[in-house]
Amino acid sequence: MTSDPACTELPSAARGGPVSHAVSRVARLHRIAAGKLLKGAGLYPGQEFLMMYLWDAGAVRQSEVIKAVDLDPSTVTKMLQRLEQSGHVRRSPDPADRRAVLVEATDNSCALLSDVERAWTSLEEHTLAGLDTGERKELARLLARVEENLCRETADCPENR
Repeated sequence: MTSDPACTELPSAARGGPVSHAVSRVARLHRIAAGKLLKGAGLYPGQEFLMMYLWDAGAVRQSEVIKAVDLDPSTVTKMLQRLEQSGHVRRSPDPADRRAVLVEATDNSCALLSDVERAWTSLEEHTLAGLDTGERKELARLLARVEENLCRETADCPENR
């Protein structure tokens, strides 16, 4: 099987970082593939992470959602507005602090949960096609190590805030 040179050719400026270049390419393509799968569920890329957080966390302050998804507050507000308009999210004043807003997934979002689970399962199979169980575990282990390195280097992990 031959690869398309446009997908694998290393630019001269990236010769000092071939793995970093590969990770960037893979991350970009993975996000595009995820976006295509999630479009069928009516989601824009990134909204699934917000919903995943809400399904697990329950009702939380909007400020906590912003920290958890690590996006600009205006971006999160726009995402929440769209999800609220589609009936997947409910926002209400926090009874403990009327200045704060509570955000929670609605009962109507249960169908969306199934769609997201299917999309992520499909994405996993598509992404890891041709890798056996051992290779999949090894890749997950190596990526976790790379993530730890980047967290340590950038001090920009949610756990460090």
